[in-house]
Amino acid sequence: MLNPKPSQRKLSLRASSRDTAPDAVAPRPSDDDSVTSWMSGGNCRNYPPAVFFPSDGVGVDRARKICSDCPVVDQCLEYALEHRIEHGVWGGCSERERRRILKRRRVATA
Repeated sequence: MLNPKPSQRKLSLRASSRDTAPDAVAPRPSDDDSVTSWMSGGNCRNYPPAVFFPSDGVGVDRARKICSDCPVVDQCLEYALEHRIEHGVWGGCSERERRRILKRRRVATA
């Protein structure tokens, strides 16, 4: 089939991206001078973003496990706190954990 229909083309793209192994994901391009250049060194670059935006506690635990030995976990957490990111697991912390950290910091400075 030389020119698949658009719906078939989408289906084949979905299947190929789903079948890709985590270690086969290409690293994200980064600008070494940018505020987010640390992201290219994160363990998360080897996994689909959906892993870090789970809908249940089991998913959060899986994401935390990936973050546990990440070389940029501290930068990731600070980035999420500084930018008040409300969703997902960042720096090994869930949304709720990040809110608690911010609250403790506010109380400590008051």
